[in-house]
Amino acid sequence: MTERELDEILHHRWPLVLRAAMAGSDEWLKGFARSIAKHGKRASWRPTAKQEQIMRRLVSEQGTAPSASMEVIEG
Repeated sequence: MTERELDEILHHRWPLVLRAAMAGSDEWLKGFARSIAKHGKRASWRPTAKQEQIMRRLVSEQGTAPSASMEVIEG
């Protein structure tokens, strides 16, 4: 994962992943999402290969999942 990809995920996408995880009932996922958010604040931190794989999967799932809070606006 490049520096740019990591920054994009941590600053723009991870808050959405974290919010979705906190709304769910999977305690492991909640802990993982909180852990990544906490570690991501350190400039020198880089995810392990396994963390990166899980992060990419969660970001991908969040990007394709329909949002219940989205409202269709007709013009």
